[in-house]
Amino acid sequence: MTTIPAAKLDKLVSRWETVQGALASGADQDSYIRLSREFAELDPIVATITALRLALRERDDLQHLIDDPASGADMAALAEEELGPLDTRIEDLEHQLKVQLLPKDEADEKSAILEVRAGTGGEEAALFASEMFRMYSRFAERQGWKVDLISVSRSGPGSIKEVIAMIQGKGAYSVLKYESGIHRVQRVPATETQGRIHTSAVTVAVLPEAEEVDVEINPNDLRIDVYRSGGPGGQSVNTTDSAVRVTHLPTGLVVICQDEKSQLKNKNKALKVLRSRLLDLKIQEQEQKRAEDRKSQVGTGDRSGRIRTYNFPQSRVTDHRIGLTLYKLDSVLQGAMQELIDGLTTHYQAQALQNVEAAASR
Repeated sequence: MTTIPAAKLDKLVSRWETVQGALASGADQDSYIRLSREFAELDPIVATITALRLALRERDDLQHLIDDPASGADMAALAEEELGPLDTRIEDLEHQLKVQLLPKDEADEKSAILEVRAGTGGEEAALFASEMFRMYSRFAERQGWKVDLISVSRSGPGSIKEVIAMIQGKGAYSVLKYESGIHRVQRVPATETQGRIHTSAVTVAVLPEAEEVDVEINPNDLRIDVYRSGGPGGQSVNTTDSAVRVTHLPTGLVVICQDEKSQLKNKNKALKVLRSRLLDLKIQEQEQKRAEDRKSQVGTGDRSGRIRTYNFPQSRVTDHRIGLTLYKLDSVLQGAMQELIDGLTTHYQAQALQNVEAAASR
């Protein structure tokens, strides 16, 4: 029998039936949107509950055949043969249900703000920052998401000091949130005459997109400066004061946006990034209050921790948090990141399950 209380499962099925009935009977627009979202969350859970209960009944029937003296030897043997695979299916369904019932991160369904910055390593780090942004852009394209560039600061042809972009797509944050941290690259630079391997680093931050309802910003807390765009990357052609620097005085957070020719568009993009950074701070504070020892999205609670190494001489990508090594660096840099994403998701789901089960046993 499943270790999940039957009363809890009955309650979920009952709520699913209630929501389904409310949708069928008609509701005002606001209620319909809210109920549709709830139904979309409950429907896969109830499907798993139904499949699990069906499998458990089937198991009881097989066990009855095995235990019944009236069953012939051949019938009992067939039942025994079917029991093994069925037990495996029940175990898989129960695990799937436990994962579905894990507390949801409210930000998981949101789009994401992606920030990629060159770290230690000079021009080599800036070149790799450009390659990493291209990697994430291609991965986003494979998911059917839209990449909207917010700002970019270039250090030379094909190299980037910093790039900030919106990854628009339902659930983009939940997929990319474990990418935050330091990404290390090991390779021989084109300018290296003695073939020595250099190590440089790129920092990545992934934030949930924040709407105005998520984070309220007091206009009095902002200092907004406008100036003429300049610097590499073609921005110097602007002849108006379109670049915008927004400073959030209570936290000291600063966001600069100069990618658009319109001052208003730059201001709106900068405020979007600021809201997401403030929401990220809010989420971190909530997590710390919930459990001081809980690991953050990058595994250590410190975004400065090295999370992944890209080794060009060995064509190797290693994620240090889960011990996963892939010898297909070229494919990963072309956006084939799903194996890494799946490995991280499975790891953190298992960790969350352990935390829930440990709390329940206390």
